Parts: sequence; C-alpha cells; structure tokens
Amino acid sequence: MIQFDDLLGLFDSPTEELWAGKLFAIARKCGFRNALFGMIPDRSVPIGSAFVRTNYPAAWREQYERQQLHEVDPTVTHCMGSMLPIVWKPSAFRSEAQNVFYEDARGHGLVSGITLPIHGAQGEFGMLSFAGPERDHLGRDGDLQALAMLTLVRDYALESARRFLPAAEPAAPEVQLTARELECLRWAMLGKSSWEISRILRRSEATVNFHFANSKKKFNVQTRQQAVVKAIKQGLITPA
Repeated sequence: MIQFDDLLGLFDSPTEELWAGKLFAIARKCGFRNALFGMIPDRSVPIGSAFVRTNYPAAWREQYERQQLHEVDPTVTHCMGSMLPIVWKPSAFRSEAQNVFYEDARGHGLVSGITLPIHGAQGEFGMLSFAGPERDHLGRDGDLQALAMLTLVRDYALESARRFLPAAEPAAPEVQLTARELECLRWAMLGKSSWEISRILRRSEATVNFHFANSKKKFNVQTRQQAVVKAIKQGLITPA
C-alpha cells in the first residue's frame, strides 16, 4: 500500500527519469506492473509532443506509435470528454478496430487496467493509466476507497509533472469547418469509427473519410484525434 511520502517523493525527483521511476514504484505498490503518464500543457499543443513516461513493453509502444493507435484507443477518446476513470473491460472496446487493439495489448501483457483523465486547473490535458496482466486490481470492482487512492496519485502526478511540460504554442488562427466536417468530428470524439459514422449519417465510408481528411488539412494535423482536440480547443465542438 502506498504511503503519503511516496506521493511527496514525486516532487523531490530532480529529473524526469527519477520522477518516472517513483511513479512506476507507486503503481507497483497499487498492484499494477505497468503505468503510463501523458500530458500536454493545453489542447493547443500537439499530442505527439506530449510529456510521456511509461514502462509499457517497448514493442507495444513502438507498434502503438507506428500505427497511430491513439485513433482507435477508447481510453484516449474517453479522456477527451470526461473526468471519470475508465476501467479496461470488454464493453469499453466496442468496435472491431478497438477489439483488435485490445487483443494486441493483451498479447503484450496489458490485460487489465484503469485510466484516469487529466484535466488540470491551468488547462493541462492527458491521462494516467495503470495496467498489468492481472484481471483483479484496484478499482475494478467499484471499490471507492481504491478509486480515491488512484485519483490522489493522478493529482500528485499532475502537479509534480508540470515542470516537465513542453511550452504551449501560440494560439492558432480559427479554422472554419463545414457542418458535415463538424458532425464527423463530434462522432469521432465519441469513439465512433468511420464505418459507424457512415451508417449514422447515411453516407459512404469514403465520404466520411473525405470529411476527416479536410478537417485534418484545415487544422494542419496528421490524425483525426488531433483534429478533435483542435476543434474542442477552439470551441467548435464540446465534450458531452
């Protein structure tokens, strides 16, 4: 079980590596083999330049980044529009792409876990995930005391990691999106795939992808999730 000194130790770490080591030690004390902390100073900063520290298997991280799996990762979508934790369970991985994603993660030992969104008082955005090979862990069965403990870890990690964040970019000029582009981004924010959006809007999947391509071009980003973040930042769409 973690002690208060464990949390205070995050502030005493002079380097990013020592800070991460203490966070991973806290995760192990909570019963999790792995942890991932990722945060940007505000939503104007590209997700690709986030401050990220993790002890996830290197092969999984390489695959995740190479295939840009944050586009299908339901924990990323969840954290964009919620303050509540999300427990990793089959019902959280609804689409076919998400099921494939989950099976791949399981193959690397990330069988079960919990992700806590980060929405800081100064506009910070990110997540703290705890994971491992075991199905039974803190928070899985709705243990409020366990969830409160993990939330406290999240808050101390946020406050102690601010000094490691990249500088925020200057405000970008406002982007004008069409009604259909906005509609597609709203559904993407809710975790819908191109195929699902095509059925909802009664348009072809190619048409939906065309709208996403236009949105990404207008925002000068590489992925639809980055476009979602930009749209939220400019107030064009609002998390539910």
